[in-house]
Amino acid sequence: MVYQNYIKKMIDFILSLLGLIILSPFFIILILCIKLDSRGPVFFKQRRIAINKSEFYILKFRTMKIDTPKDTPTHLLKNPESYITRVGKFLRKTSLDELPQILNILKGEMSIIGPRPALWNQYDLIKERDKYKANDVAPGLTGWAQINGRDELPIKEKAALDGEYIKKMSFLFDMKVLFLTLLSVLKSQGVKEGAN
Repeated sequence: MVYQNYIKKMIDFILSLLGLIILSPFFIILILCIKLDSRGPVFFKQRRIAINKSEFYILKFRTMKIDTPKDTPTHLLKNPESYITRVGKFLRKTSLDELPQILNILKGEMSIIGPRPALWNQYDLIKERDKYKANDVAPGLTGWAQINGRDELPIKEKAALDGEYIKKMSFLFDMKVLFLTLLSVLKSQGVKEGAN
């Protein structure tokens, strides 16, 4: 509990602040690319579930056209590719669309490592996570389920992996998840349209 309540929060704050400072020039380049590629806002906000099933708005770089149906996972759209912008394809493939969540971490709404925040209307996933107390921790930018199948996992398996993370949560385990995430991103593993 000491790690979860104090050390983990301190690490999240320090690393997200450093990340924001170091990556700010890169942010500016991505913002310009998004604005030049398609009309609409730079950022995409979406209602998600946070710790103890409270709600917050997750931030992402916008990768889809502004006429895309809201609150629908991409893989449930008919012909999802038709909604994704040219720059959006690159951002999704490289997971760079997730970078603005550094701001969510700075605000204390998310952690670097934890279960990926469910959409507010993913009732089946939220209910399944209750079995493992996976709704009782801060959601993460990446997590154990993310590196073990990501969007390809069925809900029951995803929730079980989130539960496994809760049991193993520690500094060393978080470092393992972070390292494996970097490998996964470099290989573009487990990414399928519809991501969380």
